[in-house]
Formats: sequence, C-alpha cells, structure tokens
Amino acid sequence: MKISIEEISKEIGEEILIRCHEVDDEIYEIVDKLKTEDLIVIGYQNDRVHRIKLRDIYYFEAVDGKVFIYCKDNVFEVKQKLYELEELCKNKSCFRASKSTILNIAKVSSIHPSISGRFEAVLDNGERTVISRQYVPVLKKMLGL
Repeated sequence: MKISIEEISKEIGEEILIRCHEVDDEIYEIVDKLKTEDLIVIGYQNDRVHRIKLRDIYYFEAVDGKVFIYCKDNVFEVKQKLYELEELCKNKSCFRASKSTILNIAKVSSIHPSISGRFEAVLDNGERTVISRQYVPVLKKMLGL
C-alpha cells in the first residue's frame, strides 16, 4: 500500500482521501482511528473547563455517582453519565471494561488473564485495571482474537 502526504496552503481545506479496490473492515478501522482524533470531551478540574482529546484519555470511571476522566497526569470530572460516554465513544478505541469503567484500548500496553475469567490491563502510565469477564469477548473482538 502506497502512502502519500502533500503539504498544502492554509487557504485550502485539509482532507484525507483513501483510494482502495474494496472497502473492507481494514478500511473502516483506519477511518475509525482517524475519526478518534477529532473527538473532544469536556472535563472539569478546579473550576476550570478543559477540552480533552480522546487520544489523551486512558479511561473513564464512575465513582459515587460521579464520572471521571483519567489522563496520564490529570483527573477531570465530566457531566455525562458512563452510558452516554460509551455511546459517544462507540466505534472508537474505547470499550466498556467493567460496570464502572470505559477503557481506551490505545492506552493499553499489555493484557493478561486474571482470576475467575477476568483480565487485567496494564496501561501506558503503569496503572492496572480489571476487565470483567462479561466484557472480555468485546476486548477479544477489538484485538482481533
């Protein structure tokens, strides 16, 4: 597959063109990854509003009725419920890992089986999180297993 990059002037709108013989799952996967870069989530921290790109988010977690965004070095609160974020991140690099967690698979450095059919994921920042056994099939599908 040939990849070309062309620099253009600021007056011309940016675009990505994919030329292919057949639109298959691999093409859809590439498009989904490109769209992931555009998704912005609003987070709140110390009375400030932050625009957070999905690619910077490690996971979302619901704790005591509140939902938080965990990034490499920061934690932000969000106003959406976990199910709303799950719908927003649908077909992106995120998946429901447990009743209270949505995990960004792009931030997972390794995964290994744990007890009782669960899996444990180690994130790029060293944190560990458990993937409940009912969500393991979703994980396997995303990994192509």
